[in-house]
Amino acid sequence: MTTPAPVEDPSFSLAGTREPPRRVLMKGNEAIAEAAIQAGCDAYFGYPITPQAELLEWMARRMPEEGRAFVQAESELGAINMALGAGAAGARVLVSSSGPGVSLMAEAMSYMAGSEVPMVLINVMRGGPGLGSIGPSQSDYFQAVKGHGHGDYRVPVLAPSSIGEAMELVATAFELAEHYRTPVIILADGIMGQAMEPVEQHYRTPARQTAAWALTGADGREPRVVRSLHLAPEELEEHNAHLQEKFHAIAEHEVRWAGERLDDADLVIVAYGTAARVARTAIARARAAGLRVGLFRPISLWPFPSAELASVADRARGLLVVELSAGQMVEDVRLAVGGGIPVAFEGRTGGMVPSPDEVVEALRELDATGGPLRRRRVRRRPPIPVSGTGHLHPHEPMAEPETGHDALSIFGDDAWMPHWYTVPVPTRPTRNGHGRGQGRNGSAERRPDDEGGSR
Repeated sequence: MTTPAPVEDPSFSLAGTREPPRRVLMKGNEAIAEAAIQAGCDAYFGYPITPQAELLEWMARRMPEEGRAFVQAESELGAINMALGAGAAGARVLVSSSGPGVSLMAEAMSYMAGSEVPMVLINVMRGGPGLGSIGPSQSDYFQAVKGHGHGDYRVPVLAPSSIGEAMELVATAFELAEHYRTPVIILADGIMGQAMEPVEQHYRTPARQTAAWALTGADGREPRVVRSLHLAPEELEEHNAHLQEKFHAIAEHEVRWAGERLDDADLVIVAYGTAARVARTAIARARAAGLRVGLFRPISLWPFPSAELASVADRARGLLVVELSAGQMVEDVRLAVGGGIPVAFEGRTGGMVPSPDEVVEALRELDATGGPLRRRRVRRRPPIPVSGTGHLHPHEPMAEPETGHDALSIFGDDAWMPHWYTVPVPTRPTRNGHGRGQGRNGSAERRPDDEGGSR
């Protein structure tokens, strides 16, 4: 099974007029939404939840302008099951949500994986567990890469580290979903969704593939069935064997990662998404202090680039995993290197983000100790004393594309990231190298013939 070649399509303005690519300042949620529209999304289903609400709002305006389907469902359960129906009919479907909403979608995601219905799900991660907070997080890693719902299944998971890359990965996600007949997850975070940066409006529309399985009406042909229910054990085992063969093909051909400054690195940071952008600044500071540090950035979180990371680790003295979580991807990193090299961890939780200085400190510890095989504690720092009442106050987004700086990785007083201020009175909170391998809604029980559909 081979991945279809991408089909380049001329870029479009938001009004649909063909024109040369141009750089505009866009919010992450809105850029992702427009990329989905330009990639040929036929139908969007969603329910408002922070920090991805702007994605839904953009689709609410733009999809009707294009004559396509937009539905704000009554709940996340409704949205994901609408997506199941539209996907089964052969539509190119997008759903978006965040932590609690994605959890509600787990059952239908398993149904779609079992019945092989293509769909793209955007998860703009927020702090948890529970309702948690609306701050950025990467604590849904396990949920995304280990299957999400019940049963033996996996779905491809893509993790952008910039808004421009997120736009490209939307088209890639639709390609993977339709080629392999599978749901695909794009795992972003609150920073990626809410940040703004200059992007080039160069969109890509994947070629449509013939869906000989889709439920398009049986007029003039034999009826088709899309279902995940197989009551005979032998039949279900055969279906599972088919699914596992497909997952093996995805794992073999769809690994994606990026590396930076790895040629001479003897310490390597492993990070994805926003954490990788923090790491980029930390690497510059560490190298200025005499440490040879590089970055290994997984783009496909599943399939995880285990072999590629192991090859990099063979040339390094230690790895530092940086995450916006208590430590989840670090488990896959340790599995990849098989205990052959020390692996340390640096993370923040609850909507907090590791600073470059914290990452540099962790690198110094790893360098000095040889990197003990232990998990570094998740930072729990007391509040910084302020006069009056201090609040986390986000600055306006900044970007310096012409100088080579990474705007989202700058954490000084003039950065847009949240940090503490002294205020007099209470106020309202306001890729270098790139490698690529080729809950139930209600109490009623379902009857067996309720599951699946045919026409």
